[in-house]
Amino acid sequence: MPDLLFADPTLARLYDPRDPDRGDLDAYLALAHELGARSVLDVGCGTGTFAVLLASAGLDVVGVDPAAASLDVARGKPDAGRVRWLLGDATTLPPLQVDLATMTGNVAQVFLTDDAWAATLGGVRAALAPGGHLVLETRDPARRAWEGWTRERTFARTDVPGLGVVESWTDVTEVSEPFVTFHDTFVLPDGRELHSDSTLRFRGHDEVEASLAAAGYTVEQVRDAPDRPGLERVFVARAGRG
Repeated sequence: MPDLLFADPTLARLYDPRDPDRGDLDAYLALAHELGARSVLDVGCGTGTFAVLLASAGLDVVGVDPAAASLDVARGKPDAGRVRWLLGDATTLPPLQVDLATMTGNVAQVFLTDDAWAATLGGVRAALAPGGHLVLETRDPARRAWEGWTRERTFARTDVPGLGVVESWTDVTEVSEPFVTFHDTFVLPDGRELHSDSTLRFRGHDEVEASLAAAGYTVEQVRDAPDRPGLERVFVARAGRG
């Protein structure tokens, strides 16, 4: 089940206003062109910012996400009609043959068990055309990003259209590597508080590469994430032809 941060209709409306600068996605669009992709599966598409960016650039795009509330936000965006939106995940896809699949943001880290991660990689591979690519980003656990997820560093006041000023912050509630659990708090203009709990799994470079190989991929490149160089890795993997 998706976290309330994405599944609650009110919280889903807050996602884009709280992170309005998505210039990091331009590098992924450029990578799609570099790889010669004409069709893309955006896994964990959320509120659809990247899927719409791809579609507006002329690519054939499928966006899949398990949070209906996030997809409702996505469908309201300009050019959203050019994207095929699916409620579900990589294991529930209809037959597809895309050139590229993507997992941006924290998507690759929400799969906590080895079985769930393997099933996701397998579902993506089945949706890729022979020789197609999977691009995913994941945080480097050695950089211990969660140490900065404190109320003091994450507190924000966001003016949300149609709602007003919302206060928000994050508290880490448990660190049991490779798992990190954190709690998000949102205070609405009327004083109501909404909360969401999330857990991410921090996989090291070798673990990610081994899991991709086991699922039938060959890692061709490992790059720095465009918005967090030295903090996150971007894996570019090609699906096997067998």
